[in-house]
Amino acid sequence: MEIAKLFTESSTASTLVFLSLTGILGILIGKVKFATIKLGIAGVLFAGLLIGHLEVQIDHNVMHFVKEFGLILFVYSIGLEVGPRFISSLRSNGLTLNILAMSVVFLGFIVSVAIKLIFDVPTAVIVGIMSGAVTNTPGLGAAQQAISEQFSDSQLSEITGMGYAIAYPFGIIGIILTMLIIRFFLNIKITQETKDFTQKTTGLGGKPIAVNIKITNQALIGKNYGFLQENLQGEFTLSRILRNKEFIFPKEDFLIVEGDIIYGVSSKDYISALEFKVGQLNKTGDIEITGKMSMRHVVFTNKELAGKTIKQIGISRRFPANITRIFRAGNEILPKANDTIEFGDTLRIVGNRKILPEVISVLGNSLKSLSHPNIIPILIGILVGVVIGSIPIAIPGLPAPAKLGLAGGPLLIALFLGHKGRIGKLDFYMTPSSNLFIRELGIILFLACVGLGAGEKFVQTILEGGYIWMLYGIAITLIPLLIIGFVARYLKFNYLSICGLLAGSMTDPPALEYANSLSTVQAQSTAYATVYPLVMFLRVLLAQILVLLFI
Repeated sequence: MEIAKLFTESSTASTLVFLSLTGILGILIGKVKFATIKLGIAGVLFAGLLIGHLEVQIDHNVMHFVKEFGLILFVYSIGLEVGPRFISSLRSNGLTLNILAMSVVFLGFIVSVAIKLIFDVPTAVIVGIMSGAVTNTPGLGAAQQAISEQFSDSQLSEITGMGYAIAYPFGIIGIILTMLIIRFFLNIKITQETKDFTQKTTGLGGKPIAVNIKITNQALIGKNYGFLQENLQGEFTLSRILRNKEFIFPKEDFLIVEGDIIYGVSSKDYISALEFKVGQLNKTGDIEITGKMSMRHVVFTNKELAGKTIKQIGISRRFPANITRIFRAGNEILPKANDTIEFGDTLRIVGNRKILPEVISVLGNSLKSLSHPNIIPILIGILVGVVIGSIPIAIPGLPAPAKLGLAGGPLLIALFLGHKGRIGKLDFYMTPSSNLFIRELGIILFLACVGLGAGEKFVQTILEGGYIWMLYGIAITLIPLLIIGFVARYLKFNYLSICGLLAGSMTDPPALEYANSLSTVQAQSTAYATVYPLVMFLRVLLAQILVLLFI
């Protein structure tokens, strides 16, 4: 029967059938919880190993193409997502975080080279173990590509995939274990770490609240409201004034009159200071907006203004309206003049009722902009990335030039395009839903191919001494993470940020998922995204260098 041939003969159709089965089974495995840990998308790798062990018939040429294309989709979508924040992440603590993450990468590389030299581990094996121990899929792809180009041996490439698969499970467990060890030995309290991060992020010691205060401080009378806002920056955001029983918008050149009641947003931590600086506190909590003033929530979708500061956008200069709160990724932020507004932020706008539609038009509020896919710029970016990845790079000391490859090239271009956002009339923004779809599809295809390729000889390899590879992987995982984890805490980093740093330095989503379960704040994801681009680039490059060092 023709249908039976799909499962008994090698063909394009049979390969697609087994790839689909691997993806379905892997996603189901990834949803199963082991204690507090889920494998997530890594379940596809283990499903591939299982199905590959059954010696299914697949077309290796088709699988090779699918694997490489999946890798391109995965890294390109990552680059576009984190590109807008990559340059800015190098400022302040972001620079230190990236230095710490680089240290994790280089320490892991040094440990791998030491294991290679001391125990005479084959190059194809140790580079696979290193990639698995640090749970870096693009690094594996780059290593396999380098091995194929230098050795022209497909079996060596499969051995690399096997080393990756053997080291990968503890790669995930090891990151989480490191988080637990640091937390235990340093007696860290999650609630306190959450509070500290929230205060630093929002500029407040607690949740933003609506307040209104009657101005009684004689030193303010006769000054303008621009002076008041400048002096209360970070403590109070002014939305409107109640004067003679009528709400008016606070233009900067309006003079302060005794008895004015100012309405706005602050925090309980600043109430005492506000009463000292301004006057009598009337009320806290949400207050109804009446009269000529009104309040609206607006989704910021103006791509031309995205990434600019509140001061640069100048809503309060152009209209009788003000931004009183920013809602971003679950955080409620008290806005300051130098805060940037990002695409997709939700803004609370308070202003003159008649002018609000015009303000909303400037800010966007377009659901269509949020959901519309942007295909041509994506294909252009992938095209340029593949070309860039094929350019040989001569590195002193290496017998052959390295290449960014199908992982590094698209990643580098995507970071650049994500940072630029727009070149001429080409807008490279990708909606979050589109980005997630492409990224998930890419990693599923890649991991399915790796598992199917390594699965046939996986058990045999374990029984014939492959378990030693797991021990090598444990060393490569734990030694760098423990050293840098404790160093980061010594440098006074928030524990939740350290968890994100550790997960990001190993480019590991399941570890990030565990870290995110510790607290609802964004410290973990922020640190993860800050170090991810540079770490990904280094992992791809060093995997190739490890191959080329020992040709």
